[in-house]
Amino acid sequence: MISVITGASSGIGAAAATELSRRGHHVVLVGRDRARLDAVAASLTGPEADVLTCDFTSLDDVRRLGGELRARYDDIDVLANNAGVMSPARRLTGDGHELMIQVNHLAPFLLTLELTGRVGRVVTTASMAGRSGRLDAADLNRERRRWNGWLQYGDTKQANMLFTAALAERDVHATCFHPGVIRTGFAGGTLLMRACLAVPGLAKPPERGAAGLVELATTPGRPGGYYAGGRPTRGNADPELAERLWEVSLRAVNG
Repeated sequence: MISVITGASSGIGAAAATELSRRGHHVVLVGRDRARLDAVAASLTGPEADVLTCDFTSLDDVRRLGGELRARYDDIDVLANNAGVMSPARRLTGDGHELMIQVNHLAPFLLTLELTGRVGRVVTTASMAGRSGRLDAADLNRERRRWNGWLQYGDTKQANMLFTAALAERDVHATCFHPGVIRTGFAGGTLLMRACLAVPGLAKPPERGAAGLVELATTPGRPGGYYAGGRPTRGNADPELAERLWEVSLRAVNG
């Protein structure tokens, strides 16, 4: 079993890699920091892992990663789109896209397309925040709407749900899940996350968040489904909006 995990240098990605490796998966670790990826690879107990770097703020780098994965592996059993970011400040990437919509949606969208026909299962780390998303397919960068980092983050997590549903419509075995509030460095500088971390018992260790990824990577889930606590639950994936987002995303990554 070959499992590619993005955002694998720490947190949920590293914890999922640890468990999948223990279960015998050949894990491919993807992230920005080679030293941290190498440290995760050295800690694994299963088959020797492969390490590939990629910066999701560059779509050209995502294309390079896709080409390298195609060159190395004829078949990939699991693609775990786990990399993500939350930024309170509005920032643009070198490609001209708002940071969160690129890292959380456009980059994994492009990577998945780059691997079309080679991936057996796609698992995406979404969030309960996506249920409150109000994504506007004509305004992915939130240029014409009030800026708020958490609102934009919710839109990008809704995009994960919509992308999952659109992939399922195209006969790709795709699922997404809510990992819960996890004690990592994610969004650590925000007031909301500091408040969550301050509540005893609310934030769980990365292994708890990784359990949802591991479950969907190793057992059949309902294609197009959104999972929380190991169970399918209501997401936020209107079919018409999913198709509009697909078309807009295609133009964005090919522009």
